[in-house]
Amino acid sequence: MFYFLLAPILMYNWVLIAASVVPAVFLMIKVYRSDRLEKENPALLKSLVGAGVLSTFLALLEERIGNSILSLVVEPGTTLYNVLLYFVIVALSEESSKYVFLKRKTWANREFNCQYDGVVYAVFVSLGFALWENVSYVLHYGLTSAIIRALTAIPGHACFGVFMGVFYGISRANAFVGKHKASKFYRALSLIVPVLLHGAYDYIASQQEAGSGWYFVLFVVSLFALSFYLVSKTSKNDKYFSMNRLTDVEWEIIE
Repeated sequence: MFYFLLAPILMYNWVLIAASVVPAVFLMIKVYRSDRLEKENPALLKSLVGAGVLSTFLALLEERIGNSILSLVVEPGTTLYNVLLYFVIVALSEESSKYVFLKRKTWANREFNCQYDGVVYAVFVSLGFALWENVSYVLHYGLTSAIIRALTAIPGHACFGVFMGVFYGISRANAFVGKHKASKFYRALSLIVPVLLHGAYDYIASQQEAGSGWYFVLFVVSLFALSFYLVSKTSKNDKYFSMNRLTDVEWEIIE
């Protein structure tokens, strides 16, 4: 009796969850299939998705603390407040949380043997984050939210992951040949560039002025196009790091 009464509600929630999950899974498959040299271990990829989910909780904690401090030192609603909110509190919290789990899970992993692997890993962490965030939004705001986020927020997180992964892969490649300064430089870019893109995405989306919607559309289209180009180019030019020649001592140095 109670199941009969609750069935429509439960079914609706499953529809919402499916609508929020499918776009993330589709993008994961796209990036995974673009890995032409050596497909990654499914167990590792699952753990990266899980890491992305966990990163949402770290980001939420950072955002709450950051919001509390920001509201005390800057007047809400001002341009400075919005810039700090979207670029520092939101973008830096979310992208740094993803990066922490990405590096912890993959930097010292011996399966990280190709430059494109960095893109795969970063995108899977980012989409794990987006997947969990999207489920929360959709259950609160409904199917319309799922459609909008499927076209914007989820691919947006994937794009941020692409940029993070491109520089992260270059950083790893430099570490393999002993170029540690270059490795640190590109590792810094793997965080800075996604933060700037994420902040710009949120800031432009928040604008209410006439014509701002077109700026957002132009930004999103450009972001998506450039991300697809980077995925294709990085995949096409992918190469091994020649891991077989590394001794255990060299591995310890890199780690």
